[in-house]
Amino acid sequence: MRLAAAIGALLALTSVPPVHGHAFLDHAEPRVGSTVQAPPAEVKIWFTQEIEQAFSSVNVRDAKGERVNTADSRVDATDHTLLRVPLEALPPGNYKVEWRVVSVDTHVTEGDFVFHVGQ
Repeated sequence: MRLAAAIGALLALTSVPPVHGHAFLDHAEPRVGSTVQAPPAEVKIWFTQEIEQAFSSVNVRDAKGERVNTADSRVDATDHTLLRVPLEALPPGNYKVEWRVVSVDTHVTEGDFVFHVGQ
């Protein structure tokens, strides 16, 4: 009887599917660390999971730390893994993208990356 219970418990533990509870940055446009010649009109960030609009945000800052996005970020209407933020016309320079997202299963992740607008 104990052997049957032990085998049942072992099977229950090994048959649980893995839980991926965090939305991590998958890729971005402009690409992380890239140099672009033409200033982008927006920053787009794709995540590994769908994210919640109400609790997710992106801010883009210039080298002085001033915010250069013209509006708040928004989750794409057709792709809930994509977060977009519109930008003002950017002069050449370095820009830092700061993001914080909440995945649909309520886990928070945050991070940042840089890109450069060339001359």
